[in-house]
Amino acid sequence: MSAVEAKLAELGHTLPEVVPPLAAYQPAVRSGVYVYTAGQLPMVDGKLPVTGKVGGEVTPEEAKDLARLCALNALAAVKSVAGDLDRIVRVVKVTGFVASAPDFTGQPAVLNGASELLGAALGDAGVHARSAVGVAVLPLDAPVEVEIQVELEA
Repeated sequence: MSAVEAKLAELGHTLPEVVPPLAAYQPAVRSGVYVYTAGQLPMVDGKLPVTGKVGGEVTPEEAKDLARLCALNALAAVKSVAGDLDRIVRVVKVTGFVASAPDFTGQPAVLNGASELLGAALGDAGVHARSAVGVAVLPLDAPVEVEIQVELEA
């Protein structure tokens, strides 16, 4: 078990299996020292625990928890191509999409679920640039989707 996975366990999280792609793409690809993940939905055992719009059927607090699940799925995707999460030098960028009710403007607070998990699991290496985008709808009516880019040791 990597030190990152041990830290996740200490925080009460288990790294899940990689979520299989929903279409014609790979969950993660490596290019040089960088790993780029596809957008990760908050899947648990192959299912979305909640569906709908944040600020509508889904509360911001629920969505923040779902963003945390997305980050865990993203780390699993990174591990699938990097081999070991301890090879992460830095999380470079996080992009999050929030399926939002028309008047919902709290996308950054929702994405804090992912950002806080990455920071807690990776320390300074988990501090990153980020975009939080509100969208009309996401695949499978998911409330949140997160993608990450990480730099690995050479």
